[in-house]
Amino acid sequence: MELNQETLKKAYNYLSKDQCLKFLIKRFSHEIDISERYNENYAKALSFLIIEQQVSFKAAITIKKRFIEKVNNLSDVEIIDLEINDLQSIGISLRKANYIQNVYKYFQDSNYDFISSSNKDVISELVKIKGIGLWSAEMFLMFILMRIDIFSLGDLALMNSLKVNYNINIKDKDAVDSLIKFWSPYKSVASLLLWKSIEEKYYYS
Repeated sequence: MELNQETLKKAYNYLSKDQCLKFLIKRFSHEIDISERYNENYAKALSFLIIEQQVSFKAAITIKKRFIEKVNNLSDVEIIDLEINDLQSIGISLRKANYIQNVYKYFQDSNYDFISSSNKDVISELVKIKGIGLWSAEMFLMFILMRIDIFSLGDLALMNSLKVNYNINIKDKDAVDSLIKFWSPYKSVASLLLWKSIEEKYYYS
């Protein structure tokens, strides 16, 4: 099952059993845009995720805009052939610039069927690309493949949202796992709501 408007309605109904999420659904259900970060070009989508790694939300937006301007009208091969300093000029490190070109090189040669593969297999495939770790693979599953049951324990904003909305000790693995398991099979939707809570500083507790 993929994340679409029909699924979103079912998810809201299911997740309303959780009083915190019910509170957030009431406030944000009409503002959640499930396709906001979708991009059919997988290399570009993963490049955006590389840009987002370990930077603030606002900084990522600015750098992604520069990246779009830089690669506009360029083919994937031309992006691979860009001088690394030219790619860095958008405001990223040498390491990230290399990672982005790694991603484009991967998709030049790969015929991997992401659509039909399981979440686990997609993650295993993506982390083979230098620069793509678990967090990036999970974001790819959620926002590009539209998988509905993803929660990233490595996402700092999500974990902070758990802390402030549920007054939970996020270092207590059992407590966190128990809470997240309760949201299955709609963990992605719970994630979207929790991100929105942090973004808007609108909390349940």
